[in-house]
Amino acid sequence: MSTTRFILRSLLACGLTAPLLTLPGAAQPRPPAGLQETMDIGDEPGRVSTEEVSITEGPYARQMVLFRSNEAPGTVVIHSAERFLYVVQGNGRALRYGIGVGREGFTWSGQVQVSRKAEWPDWRPPPEMLQRQPYLPRFMAGGPGNPMGARALYLGSTVFRIHGTNQPETIGQAISSGCFRLANGDIVDLYDRVPAGTKVIIRHKATL
Repeated sequence: MSTTRFILRSLLACGLTAPLLTLPGAAQPRPPAGLQETMDIGDEPGRVSTEEVSITEGPYARQMVLFRSNEAPGTVVIHSAERFLYVVQGNGRALRYGIGVGREGFTWSGQVQVSRKAEWPDWRPPPEMLQRQPYLPRFMAGGPGNPMGARALYLGSTVFRIHGTNQPETIGQAISSGCFRLANGDIVDLYDRVPAGTKVIIRHKATL
């Protein structure tokens, strides 16, 4: 694989520098020593995808569903094993979105808050990634060709985000380095519903 192709396939990395299994509260993730940076699968930087693209059919289409939870309305609950993100509505219901999640070895769980929000977010590799891969670009401007998609919700003090994608066909797949991706139309809808400070609970699978 050429260096150029390697760089291009690396651009969608969410900033995670190594596999992570559990994230306590607001703790900053720390990768195990000695692990090498890995690439996301199927990245296509420069591929243009508008913010209107949504999942409209099948199980990953945005829809209101029955959802048992003791969390307050507005809370975001992610079930990564099922590939769904829920916004609790109360009265045993939630608005459900289909998502893409971290691939094997890059799943995590915990509780954080939405620390900030961005429209058409830029992408900057974190210092730890640049130390191992100094040839990566220091900056990629946001826009329809940026793999981070139309919107991003930043999760606490971590390197993880809930963000859009220019590859809506990857929704429902375990493909990322730990971030959660939605089709651009769906992340725009979620962005408008979820203010900064919202509680986000990440679970690997549903609990009874």
